[in-house]
Amino acid sequence: MAESDVIIDVVNLRKYFEVKQGMLKSLINKDSLYVHAVDDISFKIEKGKVLGLVGESGCGKTTTGRLLVRLDDPTSGHMFFHGDDIAPKKGKELKDYRRKVQMVFQDPYESLNPRFTVFDTVAEPLIVHGVGDSYEEREDMVAKALEYSELKPASEYISRFPHELSGGQRQRVSIARTLALRPEFIVADEPVSMLDVSIRAGIMNLMLGLKNQYKIPFLFITHDVSVSRYMSDYIGVMYLGNLVEYGQAEDVIRNPYHPYMKALLSAVPIPDPKIRRGRTEIKGDLPSPIHLPTGCPFHPRCLYCKDICKEKKPEMMEVKTGHFVQCHFGGEISFGVPSVPTFEETVRNAEKPE
Repeated sequence: MAESDVIIDVVNLRKYFEVKQGMLKSLINKDSLYVHAVDDISFKIEKGKVLGLVGESGCGKTTTGRLLVRLDDPTSGHMFFHGDDIAPKKGKELKDYRRKVQMVFQDPYESLNPRFTVFDTVAEPLIVHGVGDSYEEREDMVAKALEYSELKPASEYISRFPHELSGGQRQRVSIARTLALRPEFIVADEPVSMLDVSIRAGIMNLMLGLKNQYKIPFLFITHDVSVSRYMSDYIGVMYLGNLVEYGQAEDVIRNPYHPYMKALLSAVPIPDPKIRRGRTEIKGDLPSPIHLPTGCPFHPRCLYCKDICKEKKPEMMEVKTGHFVQCHFGGEISFGVPSVPTFEETVRNAEKPE
C-alpha cells in the first residue's frame, strides 16, 4: 500500500461516553463510569477503496463513522486525512475538513427536513460553505447532483417535499446532498438498511459508481454481511468497540479467523429453503460496554475460550498477508464456513414470484 494512496489513517482511536448518574449514585460511586463505544482501533482506507464495517448493533460502527466526520470528538487517538491529523481541528480548519468529508445517514425518512424542498436540501451545504456565487450557479450544481443520483430530470424533483418521495428517492436526495460539495471521502451509515431489497441494488450501484468513476473512498457501515461483501474491498469486523478482524473482503468472508465473524456468517440466511446448514450459536448476552470483561472482550460468549482469553486481551496479529485478527488462537483456527449467498442471489430470490 503506497502511503500516497492512503486517504484515511486511523490510529489507536478511542471514544468513551461518560454515563450521567443521579446525585445519590454519584455520591455513593465516586468513580465516573464510561461507555466504551470505540476502544483502540486502527485501520487505513485507500483512494478509490471501500472499507465495510460489520457487526451487531451497539458494536461501535456508527460511532466510528461519526468520529471520522467529526460529529463526535475522540477521547484519544489520531485520525489522519491525507496525512493531516483532524482529531484536534477546530473552527475554520474543522469547517474546511467537513466540506471535504460527507456522511449519508441511515434513515431517509428522518435525515431530510420535512419543510425543505429537494432544492433546499441539496443546496444547503453549498450555502453553508459559500460555494456558488449566485442562485443560478447553485441551481445548476443542485441539478447536476440530482441527475447523477438518478433523479432525472432534476426539474421534476427540485420543488418536491420529502413526503412526496419514495424511500429510495429520499435516499438518492441524501446522496445528492452529499455529492453537491464534491467530497473526497464519504461515510455511509447503513444507507440501504431501511429500503426494500429490490431498491438496495440501485443505491449501492450508485455509490460504487462514485468509487469507480471518481475514486472516492468510502467507509460503508452495515450489519448485513452480504451487503458488505457486495460493496467492500476490505471488511472490518467490530465487536464491543474493538476491531476484531480485518482483511480483504472475500478473504474475510471465505476464511474467517475470529469466532465472532464465523458466527455472523453462519447467521446469514440462505435464499434456497432446500439447503440447510449448521449454525454457530453465540452463547450468552452481549456484555455491558460500561463494565467490560477482562481479557478478550468476546471470551464470555466464545465457544473456543481458554484461560488466557479470560486473563489477557489479545493483540491484533497478521495471520496471513493483509489479514488481521484479534484472537489468541487466530493463527491456529481457521473455520470452514459454508458458502454465504451473494447480494445478487438475495435480490434474485426476493424478486421470485411466490
